[in-house]
Amino acid sequence: MNLIEAQGLTKHFRVRRGWHQHAIVKAVDGIDLVLPEGGAVGLVGESGSGKSTVARLILRLIVPTAGQLRFAGQDIAGLDDTALRPLRRQMQMVFQNPHSALDPRQTVFASLAEPLVIHDRLHGSVLHRRVTELLDEVSLPAGFLYRYPHELSGGQKQRVCIARALALAPRLVVLDEPTSALDVSVQAQILEFLGTLRQRLGLTYLFISHNLAVVRHLCDRVAIMYLGRIVEEGATEAVFGAAKHPYTRALLASALDPRRLRALEPPIGDAPDPAHPPDGCPFHPRCPVRLPRCATDPPPLLAQADDSRVSCHLFSE
Repeated sequence: MNLIEAQGLTKHFRVRRGWHQHAIVKAVDGIDLVLPEGGAVGLVGESGSGKSTVARLILRLIVPTAGQLRFAGQDIAGLDDTALRPLRRQMQMVFQNPHSALDPRQTVFASLAEPLVIHDRLHGSVLHRRVTELLDEVSLPAGFLYRYPHELSGGQKQRVCIARALALAPRLVVLDEPTSALDVSVQAQILEFLGTLRQRLGLTYLFISHNLAVVRHLCDRVAIMYLGRIVEEGATEAVFGAAKHPYTRALLASALDPRRLRALEPPIGDAPDPAHPPDGCPFHPRCPVRLPRCATDPPPLLAQADDSRVSCHLFSE
């Protein structure tokens, strides 16, 4: 069963350019994405590729410009805040920076109790017991209940943030660069913990990152985004082992093994302005293996024999 199904999901923003000029930024430009229930899907791409906008769309923190979005079979793309409220508890997010995600004026107990009071109306001993259970869920002792954020390490803060996300027993957890603000040794601990937690609770993850090694460790499938579009998607080991799209191959070469750059040129220049994307394939101005038709014909995202999808004319036949 698929927990999330997005078809043609689109988000365009109108931004001001100068005093009297406006432009349309195609932050997400018609993507298809599926999150199998109990699975972990990584979303990878350069800054500005649209990853965080996809997360906000899936959580329905913003309204799609176009497209369909289903949660457990229910169409949620056009629901208003009142209709979305019962679903909010089933979709939670862990943010990039645990230092800013926690209110410095609140104890750990207050931070974890807040969603339980708002949504479940818990109080007294029942509330205290549930908060204590949440701390135990993330392997923190009950003695942390009345500590403030400044008394915790970075890894401990992120565990509190994860516990807060778990408070309402969600089905989907969106993780937006959850380890990037942590030390390398702490990153490994949190990743192992997230993997164990998913298996134990049957959670579904959307894991957003630019760190390919982290995605390979945690995710079953991976989708590569470029300029608001998915250019390649498939099982993690298939994509990492035999990437097809030139953008994916260059990312892997530079991020995982710099020596591979000798065998493949990196992208040429910087990413285009998303308010003025190029015609044809959005990657063609930077692609070292572009074809003449790439400048005029956008390649479709086509299924391949190995259960992957790729948007590239080299694989469109």
